[in-house]
Amino acid sequence: MSEHYADLRMYVAPEPIQQANQYWLARILERLKLHRLNADHLDLRGLWLAPQLLVSQTCGYPLMTQLRGQVRIIGRPRYELAHSSHGEHCSLLLTRADNPRTRLAQFYQSRGVINGHDSNSGMSLLRHCVAPLQRDGRFFASVGISGAHRESLRWLREGRADLAAIDSVTYDYLARFAPAEVAGLRVIARSAPSPTLPYIGALGLSDAQVAQIREAMNLALQDLPQVAQTLGVRAVLPASEDDYQVVLDYQRKAASIGYSVLQ
Repeated sequence: MSEHYADLRMYVAPEPIQQANQYWLARILERLKLHRLNADHLDLRGLWLAPQLLVSQTCGYPLMTQLRGQVRIIGRPRYELAHSSHGEHCSLLLTRADNPRTRLAQFYQSRGVINGHDSNSGMSLLRHCVAPLQRDGRFFASVGISGAHRESLRWLREGRADLAAIDSVTYDYLARFAPAEVAGLRVIARSAPSPTLPYIGALGLSDAQVAQIREAMNLALQDLPQVAQTLGVRAVLPASEDDYQVVLDYQRKAASIGYSVLQ
């Protein structure tokens, strides 16, 4: 089959990032001599599980809690950005610059905001950070759901929340290309490291095909140095489920001290 889905939806803003991803995907398919199917009608889960999926990107938390045994891991990006490098990223815990709190413990009984309960950087890494500080299974007075990291930042700027955990790659992209979205905010802490968001393909891909796709991704980065610079991606590294076991380790550690649910 020469027609496949190829769509990267985890980092789609600001506009230079969206454009760079499209150039990269087009060059990858050129390298592989394949045609791209339109995936606009598919939601994220439909895209990730499509038999025609060549390459997409998912979050490490749904990879390990929802997609295990249903997709192939093609690799993970090695970013060289201010807060993400060597195949790892983290969550940056942010508040408004004028918030008098200076330490994470001081945010007990504050208003938290997350992008969603299935997010590693927005929820799970935050849960791991505040678990030692919770009391009787609760840290926040309230936890809002914004639906996206950029919306969580908006909640902070508008005074609707006091603390948010933002994917470090998202933060670095916004700081470079849309600095107004992080203006007036400051970093309180950074989470433990986590593997960068994995690139995945259909379960039916062979080992040889996975290696071929990863090679095409790396060659496309070499072909398009401006794209590589914009995305901050230096290489696509080999990866496996073992690399993402730490995501479940963080979940278990929080649960072991009575903090299974972020609240």
